[in-house]
Amino acid sequence: MGFKENLVVELALSEEMADKLPSGFQRIGDCIIVDLSKFDSLWKKKIGEGVLKLFPYIRTVCSKEGGISGTFREPSVLFVAGDQNTEVVHIENGIKYSFDSTKIMFAKGNVVERVRIPKQVVDGEIIVDMFAGIGYFSLAIGKLARPKKIYAIELNPVSFNFLQKNITLNKINSIEAINGDNRTIIDELVSEGVKADRVIMGYLPPPKEFLPWAFRILKKGGVLHYEDLVTLTSERAEVKRIVEEVNAIAHEYGRSVSLVFDRKIKSYGPKIGHWVFDLVVE
Repeated sequence: MGFKENLVVELALSEEMADKLPSGFQRIGDCIIVDLSKFDSLWKKKIGEGVLKLFPYIRTVCSKEGGISGTFREPSVLFVAGDQNTEVVHIENGIKYSFDSTKIMFAKGNVVERVRIPKQVVDGEIIVDMFAGIGYFSLAIGKLARPKKIYAIELNPVSFNFLQKNITLNKINSIEAINGDNRTIIDELVSEGVKADRVIMGYLPPPKEFLPWAFRILKKGGVLHYEDLVTLTSERAEVKRIVEEVNAIAHEYGRSVSLVFDRKIKSYGPKIGHWVFDLVVE
């Protein structure tokens, strides 16, 4: 039997109640996040306790109550059962990511990118990770490649605290974590003579208004990793359109971009794909 069927049996749920249950869940570290938004608080707790019985190695159960919202892309996740400490350590490719599952979104669908990008890094590169979060890309690059320096910039104070913690947790010396707005920080770095071989803009919705600062700090021939949303019914036309949009902004600053790689990271919505673009900036 699957997750849903086992829960139905464990809790002796009626057919009506069973119809409200999702067929799956997300496991992050020793925490399970399951969509219990259709249940009241009492049933959330009962179902959470049922999940703990099914998975005795799980410490905490949370309910996904809605989507991602706000400037800091905060999840709508609620503790329902088990240990009330919702901080977890998720291990991926030997890298430890510590964060609070009720306050921080962890995009497990980006796992391929967190391995692919470090493989592109040449020894001794200087990298700027805009919207660094808890270190999704910075930690992977610092652990799996040999950059000279990674400037990991994050505005959200909660994410920034976990970014600092994760740098220590993974014993990485090449990352400098900076709390602040990308635009202000990059202006300061440029004034200090910093030039980047690679800039990462791993954020959705696509932060087009921040592109000028990526162009400002990138060396000639540097690489920009940019993310956007693509309509799947006309994906190649959409890819072309997005590259042209980025190029138009680049031209305003005396730069140009050329596409060297693109791929769908994961589904974002009905007929919408979350896409990554590797762009060489001249």
